[in-house]
Amino acid sequence: MRRLLSVLAGIALACSLAACGSSDDDPTAGSSDSPATRTVTHAMGTTEVPAQPQRVVVLDTGELDSVLALGVTPVGATSPVANGPLPSYLADRTAGVTNIGTQSELGLERIAGLEPDLILSNKVRHEALYPQLSAIAPTVFAERVGVAWRENLQVAGQALGREAEAERILADYRAKAKETGARFAPDTTISMVRFTGGAVRLYGEGSFIGTILADAGLARPASQRVPGTFAEVSGEQIGQADGDRLFYASYGAAGGEDQASVLGGPLWPAIPAVAQGRAHEVSDDLWYSGIGPIAADEVLDELGTHATA
Repeated sequence: MRRLLSVLAGIALACSLAACGSSDDDPTAGSSDSPATRTVTHAMGTTEVPAQPQRVVVLDTGELDSVLALGVTPVGATSPVANGPLPSYLADRTAGVTNIGTQSELGLERIAGLEPDLILSNKVRHEALYPQLSAIAPTVFAERVGVAWRENLQVAGQALGREAEAERILADYRAKAKETGARFAPDTTISMVRFTGGAVRLYGEGSFIGTILADAGLARPASQRVPGTFAEVSGEQIGQADGDRLFYASYGAAGGEDQASVLGGPLWPAIPAVAQGRAHEVSDDLWYSGIGPIAADEVLDELGTHATA
């Protein structure tokens, strides 16, 4: 019996040494310090996502802007305009990113072909497709778009494991917004006009650009002190865009036609900001479609140049 116990002890010692040798060869063997996945709580519930996603697909411009700001280049993204390119203000950051079409016409097979390990979007755009998207890869959704861009950056930060970077970006943005707003004279009001085809939109406080102006401490004219994204008016009502500064853009070909018609009409020159040379055309991609921290930062840069115009 003593001889048997001695043999068993020797076998146990040999197995232990072999295990130690295996651990030295593979530092991750038996380690639980770096879990393979993380649990992310989001608008659709909870999802197990890779600890470090490598192939991210984004299905809206806000998510594209956010992941790029967080230092991640996605493998696929959607365009804000049918048959159009990815947002122009992000052109220098999206080389090699596959354009998978518009957010309203997703090709699930094309998304699957990119072999993503994480998909990011929001309920507003793609709630109905969540089951199909989740079958392709772990999918995380934000609740809203536009006005919620700051919260959506935090959602992306959680999904990518870059929460601290998201908070740093937001802190820098808030400081820059206050500094930019301080350049304007007290009580300066800002009008935001967008031509989309069929109607003119005066953008309100519940929009992406509305949050930037609010964070900068800049006031809005009465027509745009509304909680929604925008108020629609006719070309004959363009005089309601009566802020001290006016910024305008057009969306798509139809919007461009509307813009040309209104600007060429008799009412546009009568708007005080236009008559005083304080009306400025801006990029629709940036000021209206961007809805992310990179866009917000560049909007503040442009806005500041018109503080004393």
